[in-house]
Amino acid sequence: MEKEKDGILLESGTNEIEIMKFKIQGEFYGINVAKVKEIMMAAKVKAMPHAHPAVEGIFKPRDILITVIDLGYYLTNDYLEHKARDLFIVTNFNKMTVAFRVQSIEGISRISWRDIQKPDKTLTHGEEGVATGIAQCGKELVTILDFEKIVAEIAPETTIQLSEVERMGDRPLCDKPLVIAEDSILLQKMIDDALQRAGFTNIKNFNNGQEAWTYLKSVKNDSDLYDKVSLIITDIEMPEMDGHRLTKLVKDDPRLKHLPVVIFSSLIDDQMRIKGEDLGADEQLTKPEIGNLVHVIDRLLDRFEKTREGLQE
Repeated sequence: MEKEKDGILLESGTNEIEIMKFKIQGEFYGINVAKVKEIMMAAKVKAMPHAHPAVEGIFKPRDILITVIDLGYYLTNDYLEHKARDLFIVTNFNKMTVAFRVQSIEGISRISWRDIQKPDKTLTHGEEGVATGIAQCGKELVTILDFEKIVAEIAPETTIQLSEVERMGDRPLCDKPLVIAEDSILLQKMIDDALQRAGFTNIKNFNNGQEAWTYLKSVKNDSDLYDKVSLIITDIEMPEMDGHRLTKLVKDDPRLKHLPVVIFSSLIDDQMRIKGEDLGADEQLTKPEIGNLVHVIDRLLDRFEKTREGLQE
């Protein structure tokens, strides 16, 4: 079943998400439809030696090797019986194609990001769990899983690498204020560490688009606005307000529209790139391209300084 290419997925800045619901051991989970490439009946999988316990192996549909992750094992730490009616959710994000075994697909729900809540930290012993958020879909509470975190935990080499920045050597310090909206604590720390290593000393982190927007609204009429924010970096998938909605609000605001906005997300593909361009994003990069992000920040800050001089004349 190929994912739809029309409807909400082509709308811009609506702050809505389509969630594909699925079941494992009777529990409802969800994935952003934008990550789903297709749904397939579970196929024979070739086991790989020395793989992570949650990696079931590989299979080869249509001449493409795809890694299969046993999501039931990952979530329960227990090998669940594989059944003939199991399904593979074939995903595409971070420029990777990965399949996840699930037991059934339960349909698609369209909801607002405002209706998605971050789980309380007491549920995960104060650490970040594997849930992006909890959504009320009809009568069901659906746990939206953080698939980037799952893959990063299984294969750390696929996520942000500080070594990309370290290879740049010593760089001049830059105190231009960067506003970052990223809901993943893990990725927020990785991005923060990488940018500090690249010489950026003035970073303001926010846990979602709504928090970033609240801050931007609080300073947008200040005479020293551009001393408080010179560039915005935003993820797309975030509870309360997503990155596309944040980008739209910034670019529609007479005072904020000159600020460069970089969308830094695992979801960037041709369709999402068109959507971001329509909203006015200055750049769009796929995680985990942290080295490329540093170069883009350098270029956009330099361009913004020239814009700022023109605004002050």
